[in-house]
Amino acid sequence: MVPTLLVLLLALILFGAGFALKVLWWIAVVVLVVWLLGFVVRPTATGGRRGRWYRW
Repeated sequence: MVPTLLVLLLALILFGAGFALKVLWWIAVVVLVVWLLGFVVRPTATGGRRGRWYRW
């Protein structure tokens, strides 16, 4: 009984980790797209040159 529960627990942990990693990959892709769009759509600074779109 205990080995069966351990195997089921391991399967549940691995399934949860796989799902979480897949979600993290999608979040990383969305952040990358927003970051790249920030370079394309930058506000103009004084003097007509392109300014920074981030604060740091």
